[in-house]
Amino acid sequence: MTEHYISLAGAGYQLSAILHQGAATTGVLLIVGGPQYRVGSHRQFVKLSRYLAAQGVPSMRLDTAGMGDSSGSKAAFYQQTADIELAIDAFFQQCPQLTQVVLWGLCDAASAILIKLNRPDPRVSGVILLNPWVRQQQSHAKTMLKHYYLKRLLSRQFWHKLFGGGLALRRSLGSFWQTLRASKTRTAAATAQLTVTEQNYVAAMLSGWQQFNGKVLLISSGNDLTAQEFLQLCADNPAWGKCLQAAGHYHISDASHTFSTALWREQVEQQSYNFVQTTN
Repeated sequence: MTEHYISLAGAGYQLSAILHQGAATTGVLLIVGGPQYRVGSHRQFVKLSRYLAAQGVPSMRLDTAGMGDSSGSKAAFYQQTADIELAIDAFFQQCPQLTQVVLWGLCDAASAILIKLNRPDPRVSGVILLNPWVRQQQSHAKTMLKHYYLKRLLSRQFWHKLFGGGLALRRSLGSFWQTLRASKTRTAAATAQLTVTEQNYVAAMLSGWQQFNGKVLLISSGNDLTAQEFLQLCADNPAWGKCLQAAGHYHISDASHTFSTALWREQVEQQSYNFVQTTN
């Protein structure tokens, strides 16, 4: 199993990545999201890459600009298309046997991948999306009402705290009322534009997914508000629902956001490898 550090030259900055060699003609590019670098929470990305390499699948773990060992300024996830494209080019240069690549991302990295698909690349044969980030005020409020407040109302511990004086009732009711109002707020439908912003990134994600001709696998967690928010969006919006219906979907009912146990991690690894095999 061979892995080594590589540096990618961007426009005035350097990106860092770890390449895991393999003989297969389909590779996996891991895009790192959130405030973390290419190792991942509980070494998740390292373990996934080494698992894939053991099966002969090459992979690259990327630090986007401003993260980990990469220089430059940290860009918002919805502005990382250039970094992803730079990494794809470098991956193919480092592994000349590659004919296609699967993009893999967790949380806002999954969102960044869908946004990148607005600029098609025939080398991208598939994408693996884990708990994509679609956080907006209205959708978050609906998710909180359904998956947090309802669960609390059905909890014996909640009522015990309430009648035992251990709950700040006024503050809790205020929080609930604010969430309820936010869930009723109507938001104008955004359209994906050339410049992706915090206001239109969800529409840009949908646009990228709709025009992608490759295969898609969604892996979702049951014990995660981010995942529930995404699944609720797909349930409420026919265009999102149509995309999800055409994709593969593997749901781990009790998993946390980052699949933090060995069992959950192994399920993600196996599903990722199986999916890569279907794109060949």
